[in-house]
Amino acid sequence: MKKETKTNRKHKDRLFNFIFGREENREWTLSLYNAVNGSHYTDASKIEFNTLENVLYMGMINDTSFLLSEILNVYEHQSSYNPNMPLRFLEYVSELFSGYISENKLNKYGSERLELPTPKLVVFYNGTKEQEDESILKLSDSFNKNLGIEADVEVKVRMINVNAGRNQKIMQACKPLEEYAWLVERIRENLNQFPNAKKAFDEAIRAMPEDYEIRDFLIKHRAEVRGMLDTEYNEEEIRKLFMEDGRREERANTEREKARADAAETRADAERNRADAAESRADALEEENRMLKEQLEKINKGSRGLSENSEI
Repeated sequence: MKKETKTNRKHKDRLFNFIFGREENREWTLSLYNAVNGSHYTDASKIEFNTLENVLYMGMINDTSFLLSEILNVYEHQSSYNPNMPLRFLEYVSELFSGYISENKLNKYGSERLELPTPKLVVFYNGTKEQEDESILKLSDSFNKNLGIEADVEVKVRMINVNAGRNQKIMQACKPLEEYAWLVERIRENLNQFPNAKKAFDEAIRAMPEDYEIRDFLIKHRAEVRGMLDTEYNEEEIRKLFMEDGRREERANTEREKARADAAETRADAERNRADAAESRADALEEENRMLKEQLEKINKGSRGLSENSEI
């Protein structure tokens, strides 16, 4: 078997990764894999975890990745929809391949083609924004379609909705995932009644059925889980604040643009009024000149008549 890519555990795990990305929970990880792929593997010891938890020089963090039967499975959990996940997975897989090549002392500059594990990329989505049970996110969707050319690079990411009540076939095939979905839904409901995520989690654990597989694990690691949830939901609130700030700025920009447009229209009206006034003055002067000309012509005619009479 190829060497396992070494990892560190410096960054704070998210709950999904804490449940499905730990050595002690290999059986749950295998159950998740089987549910997602419709497979029936039974030997959890075959899993080699190689999660990229913190690559400092690239600042990349992903959730769970592991090798199974020469397949590089890269799983990430998202509580908000992100169409840029293919770009992020491109970075993850590149770094995982670099680690795989280094650990197995492979020569990417040689004349022989390297055999690499096949990547399978999955996002587990449980945000509040409505999404389909499954969808495929593509890197090519980010490319300029107006160029009319086909890209030479493509990354496809399978997004699976793991909110409670969705994807029943997958949920039934992986009970820990179904229980995780129940827990998240209950915490969200509790947040409407309790002041913070820690209290919401405590109440959810009290209500969790005793036969749930993940219950004892969560109770055992209660302090860690409470810290994770507090961080996750604080981050979510911060994201919402940034989004609201963005919307306020957009509204302010719209109002400023409207004010500028109104001011421009006012200036245009003033210019039109000045032009109309100038045209009116010009017409008045023209009329005055016409009348003066007529009067002069009458005076001239009168003068010529008097002159003729004088000669007679």
